[in-house]
Amino acid sequence: MKADQSKVTRLLKTARGQIDGILRMVEEDRYCVDISNQLMATQSILSRVNAEVLKAHMSHCVREAMQAGDAEAEEKLQEITDLLDKLVRR
Repeated sequence: MKADQSKVTRLLKTARGQIDGILRMVEEDRYCVDISNQLMATQSILSRVNAEVLKAHMSHCVREAMQAGDAEAEEKLQEITDLLDKLVRR
């Protein structure tokens, strides 16, 4: 993985901590809106992590394949297109 590993790790650990907190909130039968706010905050962190990973993939893996005239370049571009389709359909 070419993304900033320390940044990705930090963000994922933060999301994991938030999920643990959300589980406690559910177990404690906390107010639904408070739980929803925490879920949205966690989703936001995961979206940031995904953006970091995808940017790194395009900046390194895809760029290198394109510059090298690698036969996998088209496949890598199709993978990115497929991922973007998934993101748009949410």
